[in-house]
Amino acid sequence: MNLSSKLPHIGTTIFTVMSKLATDCGAMNLSQGFPNFDASPRLMELVSYYLRHGFNQYAPMAGVPALREAIAQKTSDLYGVSYHPDTEVTVVSGATEALYAAITAVVHPGDEVLLFEPCYDSYAPAVELNGGVPVYVTLSPLSARGYRIDWAVAKSKISAKTKLIILNTPHNPTGVTLTRADLDALAELVRGTDIVLIGDEVYEHIIFDGRAHHSLLTHTELRERSFVCGSFGKTFHVTGWKIGYCLAPAALTTEFRKIHQWLTFSTITPIQYALADFLKEPQNYLDVPNFYQQKRDTFLSYLQHSRFSYTPAEGSFFQTASYKTITDEPDYDLAIRLTHEIGVASIPVSVFYHQRDDHRILRFCFAKDDDTLRRAAERLCAL
Repeated sequence: MNLSSKLPHIGTTIFTVMSKLATDCGAMNLSQGFPNFDASPRLMELVSYYLRHGFNQYAPMAGVPALREAIAQKTSDLYGVSYHPDTEVTVVSGATEALYAAITAVVHPGDEVLLFEPCYDSYAPAVELNGGVPVYVTLSPLSARGYRIDWAVAKSKISAKTKLIILNTPHNPTGVTLTRADLDALAELVRGTDIVLIGDEVYEHIIFDGRAHHSLLTHTELRERSFVCGSFGKTFHVTGWKIGYCLAPAALTTEFRKIHQWLTFSTITPIQYALADFLKEPQNYLDVPNFYQQKRDTFLSYLQHSRFSYTPAEGSFFQTASYKTITDEPDYDLAIRLTHEIGVASIPVSVFYHQRDDHRILRFCFAKDDDTLRRAAERLCAL
C-alpha cells in the first residue's frame, strides 16, 4: 500500500515518548502534565451517583443543559460576562478537541495562523491538517522581555492572509500569563480585520501570587471574535476524563458545533451531570489557585539548593528551569539521560519550537504529591 502521510514531518508526541520512558525506567514522571493524586471525594461520589442512576446514554451534542448552565454561571460570577448556555457554550471531550474544532471551523487552505512559540504541540498540526499555514512569533528567554510577547514583532507577522491567532494563558510550557496590556495590544492588532482568536485557557484557575486571569473573554473587543477553551480535567485533577468546554459568540459557536458533532458528537454523560452539581459550590474552583501555588512553592523550596536557575511560574502545572551551569548537553538528550540515570522525567522545551530552538531549559510538572516532588528535587539537586 502506498500511503501518503498528511503529517509526514510529525512523529509521536513528546508527552507519549517521555511518559512511556518514565514507565519503562520506573522514573518519577514530571514530564506529562497530569496529577498523581486523586480528585475530590465529593466529585467522585457525584459521578458514582449518576453512573448508578441511569445517566449513561448519549448526552446532547452540545452538552448536558445543566452543565452548560453551570459553566455560563461560573463565567458570569468570575468575569462579569454573559454567555447563553444554549447558543454560546459547548461541552467537549477535552480541550484538545475544542482547539481542533475551533481551528477547523475557521481555517481554510492557504489561511495563515499566528502562533506564539514555544507553543503546545497540537496547534500547528491542526492548522496544517486544515490546509493552513503556521506563522511563528518566537519568544525567547534570552530577550529583554523574556517570554513576553513583543507586539511590534507580532504586528510584523500579520498579512492579508492572516485568519487566526492562537494564544495560551497561563502558558504551557513557560508558566507566563497575559496581562491587561497584552489584551489591549492584541485588540489594537486585530481592530478593523476579520481575524479570529482562540484562547487556550485550560489553566485559568491555576494562577499564582494574587494575579488575575486576563481571559480573552474579559475584553469587549476581543470577546466578539474569540473561542475560549477550558478544561475541567486540569481544574479538578481528572485529566483522564477528557472533558472541557468552549465559549464563543453564537455565530462562532454554530460553526464550532458543525465540526464538534463529527469529532466526538457528545461527551461522557454521567460526568457532565456530576460536574454540573460540583460547580454549584464555587469554592471547589476558587480554592484551586492556592492549592497549586503550594505545589509550586514546595517544589521550588526543594529545588533551591540545586544548580538550576529559574523564575517562579506565574501559572499552569509547570516550572521551567535552566541547566546551563550544569551541562552543555542538548535539552532532549539531557531529558532522556536524567530519566534513565536519576529516575526523573521532564520535557525538553526545544520540542515546543518549530525549529527546535534549544535554550538548555527543561519543563517539570509540579502537579504531584509532596513526597514525589521532594524525592525528584533531591535527585536534581545532586546534579
